[in-house]
Amino acid sequence: MDSRGPGLGFVRQSLFRGRTRTQLLPGPNAIIKIDMSQSGGRHKFASDNTAGICPEAWAALENANTGEVPSYGEDQWTERVCDRIREIFETECDVYFVFNGTAANALALAQLCHPFESVICHEHSHIHTDECGAAEFFTNGSKLLLIDGANGKIDIGQAEVMIARQNELHSHKPRAISITQSTELGTIYAPEEIAAISGFARDREMLLHMDGARFANAVAALNCAPKAITWEVGVDVLCFGGTKNGLAAGELVIFFKRELSREFDYRLKQGGQLGSKMRFLAAPWLGLLTNDVWLSNAKRANRAACQLANRLKTEAKIDIVFPVQANAVFARMNEKLARDLHARGWHFYKFIDPDVYRLMCSWSVTDQDFSDFVADVLH
Repeated sequence: MDSRGPGLGFVRQSLFRGRTRTQLLPGPNAIIKIDMSQSGGRHKFASDNTAGICPEAWAALENANTGEVPSYGEDQWTERVCDRIREIFETECDVYFVFNGTAANALALAQLCHPFESVICHEHSHIHTDECGAAEFFTNGSKLLLIDGANGKIDIGQAEVMIARQNELHSHKPRAISITQSTELGTIYAPEEIAAISGFARDREMLLHMDGARFANAVAALNCAPKAITWEVGVDVLCFGGTKNGLAAGELVIFFKRELSREFDYRLKQGGQLGSKMRFLAAPWLGLLTNDVWLSNAKRANRAACQLANRLKTEAKIDIVFPVQANAVFARMNEKLARDLHARGWHFYKFIDPDVYRLMCSWSVTDQDFSDFVADVLH
């Protein structure tokens, strides 16, 4: 239940394993995640993090679990993944492994920015809403400058106004723009949109960072070459997500402008992100990248989201709030329906107050899964 306390904004209270958990929310228009879960139940649409490891990644991990090999990335699996990334993106680039997306984003931005510099990002971006200040922490003081924009995409006009305010010594100096592909609202930047943002950044001697936690879903939806929405249109560094696409753990930080990665290996080590048994982080990536499994997984997730949205809209007359372009569906539900679905064991989050819920489709969602969900919505 949400309530207001004097000066505190919204307060979230939810039942969590028999205890009341209270969290402060920043205000009435903020994106929020209401915990709809208790022990047990069906987690298919709660997050693409709830899915297991895809078979190809699992097999590759098992294949790597033999004998003794050099540690700290000096193994053949790590080398092969880096080579495969250069093949996929059709360019020479520097590739680094980290354990999770927060580390990827925070350390990449720390590499781009001095402590007195700032990062422009959307107010709904993951680096702002869900990473516990990691970007500010690892940059040792850089500031996130928040702007708005329709459907989760940054508005260049607002970026220009924001930069104009940071025009002298007493303000953080704008250094980078961070965009999310696909966005936190499930939409996708087209190549020309990214090119416009990168051109805007380049004209101001700024750099472009892409949070690609769901990059695979964007490539699959656009049916384009990965280079067409990265280095060809001015992206300097990409955080390429694997966890949401069938891995157990592991993301890649890819520097297309290689001079920017100077001594990034030291930053990774200091940040606790250098794996000693690196082959076990790299091998599943090899399974994902071989035979374009990463794209097949993303296409399956995208297709499931589209089918789920269509059925909710046509059969249940539920309003779909944002365009369904990747693997996320944002549906407007009244509290009674949401609680009824929760009582039937479905786990999902309220994402935008007061009544917009996110339904996320992973690589493993089946036709039967969303048919069961729709049936319970109609019940």
